[in-house]
Amino acid sequence: MSAALLQVAALNAFYARAHILFDVSLKVGRGEVVALMGRNGAGKSTTLKAVMGLLEGMRGKVSFGGRDLTRLAPYQRARLGLGFVPEDRRIFTELSVLQNLEAGRQPPRAGAPVWTAQAVFDLFPNLGAMPERPGGRMSGGEQQMLTIARTLMGNPHLLLLDEPSEGVAPLIVEQMATMIIRLKERGMSVLLCEQNTHFASLVSDRAYLLDQGRILHHGTPQQVQAHQQQSGL
Repeated sequence: MSAALLQVAALNAFYARAHILFDVSLKVGRGEVVALMGRNGAGKSTTLKAVMGLLEGMRGKVSFGGRDLTRLAPYQRARLGLGFVPEDRRIFTELSVLQNLEAGRQPPRAGAPVWTAQAVFDLFPNLGAMPERPGGRMSGGEQQMLTIARTLMGNPHLLLLDEPSEGVAPLIVEQMATMIIRLKERGMSVLLCEQNTHFASLVSDRAYLLDQGRILHHGTPQQVQAHQQQSGL
C-alpha cells in the first residue's frame, strides 16, 4: 500500500447513549480506493460521518495527511481537502447544475487534482447536457452525480463516498464505477461505503468488512466478499 493519507485508529462513536462503532481502525493510501463493506446498519455510514467530524460522541484518532483531525470541526477538515458525499445527496433543488457546482468551489490544493465545471462535465456527460436544469428536476441518479461533482469542485485529496450505487439505475451504477476508476487515475483517494459487493470488487484496491460496528476482516475485495459469504453476513 502507498503512504497512508488517512489513518483511523481505535475509533468509537456514539449516538446519545448508543455505542455504534467499536475500536474501528483503517487506512487509505494516496491514490487508493478502499471500500467499507457490510450489510445495512453495520456502521459504514457512521464511520464516514465520524471521519468527517459530524458526530458529537467520538473517541479515537483520525489523521489526514499526517495531521491530527480529532479536535477539528467538519468545515476545517473540508478545508484540508477532505470531501464528503452523503447518501442523501443534499443538493440545492432550486439552483441549477452550474450554480450547485459553484456552491462547492474551493481554491486549488497542492498535490490534488484541480476541478472545473468542464472537467466534471467530462466526468459526468449527463450533467454537461443540462447545465441550467434545477437540481429538483433531475432523476435520483443525476442528483447523485451532481452531489459528487459539487464535492469535486472543492478539489479534495480524499473523497468519502457513501453508497454511490444505492437506489440508482444499473446504467448509472456503471457510470459511477467508471467515475471512481477515473478519479483514481487522476491520483485521488477514495473511501467508499458499499453494500453492492460486485461494485466494490470492480473499483476497490482493498476492503474492510464491518459488522455491528466492528472491523471483522480486511483484504482484497474478493477476500472480504468470500469471508462475508462464509460468515453469512
